Amino acid sequence: MVIIGVDTGGTFTDFIFKKDGKWHIYKTLSTPENPAIAVLKGIKHIGHDQKKDITHGSTVATNAVLERKGAKTAFITNKGFEDIIYIGRQNRKELYNLFYRRPEPLVEQKHCYGINCRVNSKGEIIQEIDENEIDQIIQQLKQENIQSVAVSFLFSFLNPEHEKILKERLIQNGFYVTVSHELIPEFREYERSSTVVINSYVMPKMDYYISYIQENLLPEDQFRIIQSNGGVIAPEVAKKEPVRTVLSGPAGGVVGAYHIGKIIGQTRLITFDMGGTSTDVALIDGQIPFSTEATISDFPVKVPVIDIHTVGAGGGSIAYLDEGGALNVGPESAGADPGPICYGKGEKITVTDANLITGRLLPDYFLGGKIKLDYGRTYRYFEKYAQEWNIPVEKLAEGVLTIANTKMENAIRKISIERGHNPKDFALFVYGGAGGLHAAFLAKSIGIPKVIIPKNPGIFSAFGMLLSDIVKDYSLTVLLDARENSFNHLNQLFETLKEKAITDLKQEGIDQQNIKIQKILDMRYKGQSFEIFVPFSEKFIEDFHNIYEKNYGYKMPDKPVQIVNIRLRATGYKEKPEIEKIIEGTEQIPQEAIIDHRPVIFDGKEYKTAILNRDKLLANNEINSPAIIVEYSSTTVVPPFAKAIIDLYGNIIIEV
Repeated sequence: MVIIGVDTGGTFTDFIFKKDGKWHIYKTLSTPENPAIAVLKGIKHIGHDQKKDITHGSTVATNAVLERKGAKTAFITNKGFEDIIYIGRQNRKELYNLFYRRPEPLVEQKHCYGINCRVNSKGEIIQEIDENEIDQIIQQLKQENIQSVAVSFLFSFLNPEHEKILKERLIQNGFYVTVSHELIPEFREYERSSTVVINSYVMPKMDYYISYIQENLLPEDQFRIIQSNGGVIAPEVAKKEPVRTVLSGPAGGVVGAYHIGKIIGQTRLITFDMGGTSTDVALIDGQIPFSTEATISDFPVKVPVIDIHTVGAGGGSIAYLDEGGALNVGPESAGADPGPICYGKGEKITVTDANLITGRLLPDYFLGGKIKLDYGRTYRYFEKYAQEWNIPVEKLAEGVLTIANTKMENAIRKISIERGHNPKDFALFVYGGAGGLHAAFLAKSIGIPKVIIPKNPGIFSAFGMLLSDIVKDYSLTVLLDARENSFNHLNQLFETLKEKAITDLKQEGIDQQNIKIQKILDMRYKGQSFEIFVPFSEKFIEDFHNIYEKNYGYKMPDKPVQIVNIRLRATGYKEKPEIEKIIEGTEQIPQEAIIDHRPVIFDGKEYKTAILNRDKLLANNEINSPAIIVEYSSTTVVPPFAKAIIDLYGNIIIEV
């Protein structure tokens, strides 16, 4: 069987695969009009006729929301609450922007419908659902050519009877349907409704995308999708709950970094994934960070996701003069088409072009020489813009890189310093096609002493997907007083979730001995609006106070504590690829690893810089002078202020 990991990015679609006992990598340009085309092209290149085990990270759900290209969707709730998704919350993203406008919801207001039915806060039905009303709404949905429907009734997490009745009728009439009690049985009707709307909005597109790929695979092929929580799910589940894949690709990289970090004894990491369109960062402090407060395009997504912060700065980010005449970069990207100037079609300066002009990116070693970058064309465009903007060419190139680095540095500050973490206590774990070009500069500016660049960083997210287990998240709102509920009583509440989790994982082919159950409580001081995660144990109240103090610097042991939600995470462990050691050498770099010496610009000066072939470097090799390390999927820069060593697993360890 061929084992394949696939990650779809804004510019490239990346593959890592094990065939005939050996690991290989492959990159192809993404096909934004239908991402499945690039995926299938890569699979055909690898070996379409062989039995395959494929794990795929998809951006289809994310892009459908960001680009507003989902299905025509309707929202159904209780009569009188049709405006839930329009009212939202009072929080304002840009407090001092007088012209700020929240993005329009994904459902038009005229397609928000209310039904006369009601369940109270105890889960009791106080008004039955009217079948005639359902018939009338279905007729309206058909007249409006609605394709997908989101259903979210008040207190359905306590009693889902009305949602079940409506779901059955809608499915009978050919609609895609999401009901809140199945996807997210929790309180807070706005966040729950928003999540259900996003799920319905992207469901038809995700269904088509996954089905299109499945139809072009062999019947015996195994195919799974990675979720935003870092676990994988069966394609049929992803079709029904596509909202769980909104951070699918970036999640794979964080999982991979966590596993590599454990192997090399580095459990405190800031992950840095720089691709063609954006940069994703996350902070790992001994464990993968999770959140239930993620947003996409400012819409709440209440399903558990890896806590990843994204900034619009990547290799394809476009440089321009802003309204004040200052040089700026991003968030607009040249993407895969037309791409950077050096690809041969683009006409706007990008971060990739700036790296080429400074000599940090080598035109004849990009993707192993399979794509030759056009330096002459790029320089001519730089001369044109440099003249228009009155900036010398080399200064313009370094300026673009400095601004891009500043934006990415701010993203790192957000997930570290702004949350009480000192970056000096962490290592920067870098991957993505463009990450190695910027890593050392970022580490220096923010005070991170060590940079780790794994093998094949340009396809590392795809590799991380192969390290992912099957993960299922379940939750239920309980709203209980912590002191009045014993450990045994709470344990009983978890049993229903546990039974469902084990059943679901067995259906995906996982044996019971390979299943791990984690129980978590969402807890808060009574009267507060937000909760923190507390691992469930016999001393859960004491643990809550201690975790609260760690997060906020104080605790209130005399104040009543509330359990808001119970959460259960079920992990089905599957076989993972082995992380292999490389051949050991000495401090001396082998002569066959030295390709050339070329001038490279750093801080306005040219430095004689060694060009090294990463595939020829051995463990223990030391790099003590400026160097450009080239490989198929990426390029790594070791600037004059840094030195590097190759560790036993082939990672480049840069010390700043």
